[in-house]
Amino acid sequence: MTSDTGPAFRLWPPVSVGAPLTAGLLVSGLVADPLPRSSLTTGLGWLLVAFFGAWNGWALLALARHRTALLPGGATRTIIESGPFARSRNPLYVGLLVLSAGLALFAGSLWALVALPLEWGLLRWGAVLPEERYLAGKFGTDYADYCGRVRRWL
Repeated sequence: MTSDTGPAFRLWPPVSVGAPLTAGLLVSGLVADPLPRSSLTTGLGWLLVAFFGAWNGWALLALARHRTALLPGGATRTIIESGPFARSRNPLYVGLLVLSAGLALFAGSLWALVALPLEWGLLRWGAVLPEERYLAGKFGTDYADYCGRVRRWL
């Protein structure tokens, strides 16, 4: 009997988002950034960071209630269909992208905002697709039915 070690990610989700975000912030620090930091960008940045905290906190509570892995890549015990998992199959990844946008706005970094599509692509390739293969193999038609009801992102 083999033990369930969870999905085999190509790229760990925080790296998928954090590396392009960091690169964008570094570019903003090295060259003139066309997005000036203002009370509007700062306020919107804080709003997105607060949304991230509430959304991902809600998702982590759902994971804890169902006694399944809290960290990306851990073994999944069940398909969660409540809370944010009723709205997105990947609520924690949605939250990471929202956090990245919030930090980019807070920092007044257009280059970090421009990196968001790269972050999304890296998340999809590095984590979402391997995770979906893992869940389809583990839960079969139950997971396929869930995919039919709930969107991948939002």
